[in-house]
Amino acid sequence: MKDALQPAFQNANNETADSGQRRQPGQWFKSGRSGGGSDCVEVCYLEGGGVKVRNSKRPDAGTLQFTDSEFDAWVGGAKDGDFDR
Repeated sequence: MKDALQPAFQNANNETADSGQRRQPGQWFKSGRSGGGSDCVEVCYLEGGGVKVRNSKRPDAGTLQFTDSEFDAWVGGAKDGDFDR
């Protein structure tokens, strides 16, 4: 059974949690937990390392860019509940 906080993506090595398959660099994707709602964050792994994040409702509004280790630390914190409200 999948952990309640497990996103569809796993880490900055582009491995997905569901299948272990790699995401293609430059391909934007959302968590499998986003469903059909509009409150989604999209992620894009970059060629050569790094990750970009954007608001799916406003993709032209800009992106945030992180190193692989920064993104892995954030995802780990989310899994651990560090950002729970």
